[in-house]
Formats: sequence, C-alpha cells, structure tokens
Amino acid sequence: MIDWKAIDTVLLDMDGTLLDLHFDNQFWQHFLPARYAEHHQIEPQAALEELYQRFDAKRHSIEWYCTDYWSEQLTMDIPALKQELRHLIAIRPRAIDFLGYLGVRSIQRVLITNAHRHSLEIKLEETGIDQHLDHVFSSHDFGVPKEDISFWTKLAQQVDFEPSRTLFIDDTETMLESAAAHGIQYLLCIRQPDSRREPRMDLSFPALDCFGDLLPTKNKHSHG
Repeated sequence: MIDWKAIDTVLLDMDGTLLDLHFDNQFWQHFLPARYAEHHQIEPQAALEELYQRFDAKRHSIEWYCTDYWSEQLTMDIPALKQELRHLIAIRPRAIDFLGYLGVRSIQRVLITNAHRHSLEIKLEETGIDQHLDHVFSSHDFGVPKEDISFWTKLAQQVDFEPSRTLFIDDTETMLESAAAHGIQYLLCIRQPDSRREPRMDLSFPALDCFGDLLPTKNKHSHG
C-alpha cells in the first residue's frame, strides 16, 4: 500500500487512529450526558439534547476539544470524570507493531491530536504509546485545531518534515482535507475508528482497516 522508501515522516492522530474511539464515544455520548442530567437534576433526554446543541455550536473550534472550556461551561470536572472511564482506553490492533516498524526504518513518528493536554496525559499514562513516538503535539499547543490550515504551518515551525515525503493517518476526513491543502502527499483514513461500531464504507480517502496491513508480509502476523 505504501512505498516506505518515499516516506520520511508519519503523522498520526490519536483518538480513533492509534487508540480505539470507543472510550471517547462512550464518554461524550453516554457517560457525560447521564452525569450532567444527575448533576443538574434534569431528564436524561433533555440533558442529551442540551449538550448536543452546545457541542454543535462549537464544532471545529479549539473550544470543542478543550476540557477546561467544557468544565467551566458545564460546571463539571471533565478530566476527573474521564478518569472514571479510563479502563475503556485501548490501543488499536497492531498500532504498536506499526510504530516499532517505523522506528526500525528511522521514519519520524509524530502524534498530532486535537485532544486537550488533560485528555492526552490520561491516555499516555494508560497506554504508554508516547514511548513509541518521537514527538507528541496537541493542537492546543498552537491555539488552533487540525482542521484549521494554519495548524500545519505552526506544526512545521516545531518539527521538521517535508510534506511531499509525509504520510498522515487520521480517522476524520476534515483533518485529511486540511492536511492535503498544506501539501501532505500521502493520506489514509481509518475505516473503523470505534471497534464497537460498523466499519465505514463511504470514505473519500484511501481507507486503512488495520495497521498490520501497512507492514511487510513477514511482519503481518507478529505479536505485540
């Protein structure tokens, strides 16, 4: 699928790419609405509708991803609530094998996520994936989310990469479109970000089912 001789850098999203999106979907769509209803003494359906309206109003902004913002807006400690569900945080199959393969080939491995630093730290503590990465960046470090074209210029000021020799893997096509506008040559979209939901068959970008599919044949069935 990929000619690794043409790649110097791999940029990787976190939630839904290296990590299973089940944790995030469960937290924002079920756990938080239930706690919000309880906290504010309102009906669960009313809580869900109110939260979704608030979330939609901030979609694609840096606030949408900011745990500090939502803690203040909802008068709830979002990082503390996430700690209660951290047992659901999981690495996607063969992700560590893939990162190890890139390391052996001396290909730069860079995590770029829209997750706030609070959420990022919880996930790094739980999974240890940062031990298999060369750089870790949150879009909050730059003040703009990945879907903003200026994100890529800011990233390029922090880490050296040549767009024409870079692969970016994400589970959201909006992010891939933004990367393409910056000139990033190789783009892959995760077909099944949440292991508990059906794979998506209507993606515009080349789709990746499993990181094992990117490994040479002799590595495809290794363990770890």
